Amino acid sequence: MTIVDAHGDRLASAAEQGRICALAARGQRELQRRTAAQPDLFPSRPFDAALLSSVSLAMAFSAPWCTAEELALTGRAVLWGFAVDWQVDHLATSRSEIDLITKTSLAVADGAAAEDPLGRFLAELRDDLAATPGFAGLRGLWREELDRTLTAMAREWDWKTAAEAGAGGRPTLTEYLANADNLAATVVNVAHWIHTGTPGTHRQLPRLVAVSDEVQRALRLVNDLATYERDLEWGDLNAIMLVDDRAEIERRTAAQIDHCRHLLAELAANCPREADYLSRQLGFTSGFYRLTDFWGTR
Repeated sequence: MTIVDAHGDRLASAAEQGRICALAARGQRELQRRTAAQPDLFPSRPFDAALLSSVSLAMAFSAPWCTAEELALTGRAVLWGFAVDWQVDHLATSRSEIDLITKTSLAVADGAAAEDPLGRFLAELRDDLAATPGFAGLRGLWREELDRTLTAMAREWDWKTAAEAGAGGRPTLTEYLANADNLAATVVNVAHWIHTGTPGTHRQLPRLVAVSDEVQRALRLVNDLATYERDLEWGDLNAIMLVDDRAEIERRTAAQIDHCRHLLAELAANCPREADYLSRQLGFTSGFYRLTDFWGTR
């Protein structure tokens, strides 16, 4: 390759990165508009501008082939995950409050109206998904993913509450990773694939969910390695707290990422774009957590 060719390749690469960042900038402005309209649901601490920027960047780098309009719904699905996580982990003071969040959210998924800010935000997401051709046949799958996410968040709350009360209750590492739906990654991916996917994508959703769940476990571990100190401060569970040696989590993370690489290579034969989306999601998150994380100050 000549020097001219090398510079041309770098120019093209930088131009593509610039386009992706512009896609993210448009997404951030949309998320800022949404959060500004609902300050009770999205207080500026911890839902600061950096969190919104990070969410938008993650979406743009995961699916750079999408338009800003297509990614707007995905970004809002991510925000819903952050909002419900915040309410369950840091605002709820009783199991009955968490059960009400779950009951209201699943009722919204079934078509009910909602009076609370979190429920209204989910209802808007539901209505936009409902405009997608084929949603009627996919509503059950989307609802199931919502249920899995909410159940996983409630289960973690039970573990934390029992541990704080001195009643034991901390899970094993295997149980903790089996509960990785509390990360709310797969539920977002399902909304994204329903909204942006083709009929062929929709037919592959059960297989995509299975692979997404494995990626979600890898993301859970990547997240925990990066946020251990913050989790100690905030009183959150973390995989490192469940073992005697941090190196065990590092080994488990490397093994899970390698497992995902094999699954994604197999998936690419029939679902190349979806495999690329999950690969880019895992790669972006792995790089992102080397320097920071999504949450702002508490």
